[in-house]
Amino acid sequence: MARGRLRAGLRWVRSVLRTRRGQRRAVRIVAAAALLALLPSAWLYIAEGGRLRTVADAPSEPVAVVFGAGLDQGRPSPYLAHRLDAALALYRAGKVKALLVTGDNGHTGYDEPDAMRTYLLQHGVPAERVVRDYAGFDTWDSCSRAHRIFGVDRALLVTQGFHVRRAVGMCRAAGIDAYGIGVDEPHDTTWYYGGVRELPAAGEALLDAVLKPAPSLLGPKVTTLARWG
Repeated sequence: MARGRLRAGLRWVRSVLRTRRGQRRAVRIVAAAALLALLPSAWLYIAEGGRLRTVADAPSEPVAVVFGAGLDQGRPSPYLAHRLDAALALYRAGKVKALLVTGDNGHTGYDEPDAMRTYLLQHGVPAERVVRDYAGFDTWDSCSRAHRIFGVDRALLVTQGFHVRRAVGMCRAAGIDAYGIGVDEPHDTTWYYGGVRELPAAGEALLDAVLKPAPSLLGPKVTTLARWG
């Protein structure tokens, strides 16, 4: 039954595309769909472009939020290590007083926040200056929890350039006065994959910014960062 309907539908599409009028209609539909798909990305590009900074010209803020980016045999992946290196540069330059590392600890044996904290401690950051968020399962959860659970009102956000506008947009929607530090990367396969993934993710970000859903997990408030505010 389903196959019959599919074949009938395909025959109808082919018959429509044989006519000049049908072809023009198809082109308009494709163009409209492409425009709708690109609108969220355009919103982020325009709205958050003025919020991007480098380590050198970043304003001083109480905390840097570092987003998880995967592990390699229990250690930060190269992309995540680059984010942590940028956060270290901000800390050493006196641009931030503390670091909130947020990532996935959704199953046994995979712990981004602890790996991030260990990396920072190994590079000289005092333990009391690093706070972990174990439920940063995606960008919205990280931003929403940073504000609702950890009390972050102002922050620098550290992530790769292809992700930084979305991070800024979502954290601002969550209630954080945020600036983004985009980490440069060579344009390798991972970079291109990340850029392509941002297209559908921008649409989800727009919905989150409008609807402001609760994060996947909430829990009690953590006041550790208040001393650095």
